[in-house]
Amino acid sequence: MSDRLDLLQGTLDVLVLRALADGPQHGYAVSRFVRNRTDGVLQIEDAPLYKALRRLELAGWVEAEWGTSDHNRRARFYRLTRAGRRQLKAQASAWQRYVQAVAEVLR
Repeated sequence: MSDRLDLLQGTLDVLVLRALADGPQHGYAVSRFVRNRTDGVLQIEDAPLYKALRRLELAGWVEAEWGTSDHNRRARFYRLTRAGRRQLKAQASAWQRYVQAVAEVLR
């Protein structure tokens, strides 16, 4: 059995928002942040990640601009907007309540 978990529907947005909370990052850095913070348990595939980033951009929670990565490659960097920070706070609070409720059921 693998130690990796499939992401529950609806979790990707909050993970991406949290990854961007510390400052602008390109897509690979967002994916690496989630993988590192979960010791590899959660891994984000490219296609769903970039769809989520686009969805968050359309919602006004993320802004993007082209820049140069650490490896001197052209990359799109994403950053949270004020609305994105508010959304992260709301979603994180909702997820904490959800996790506590599920833990109570499993006890």
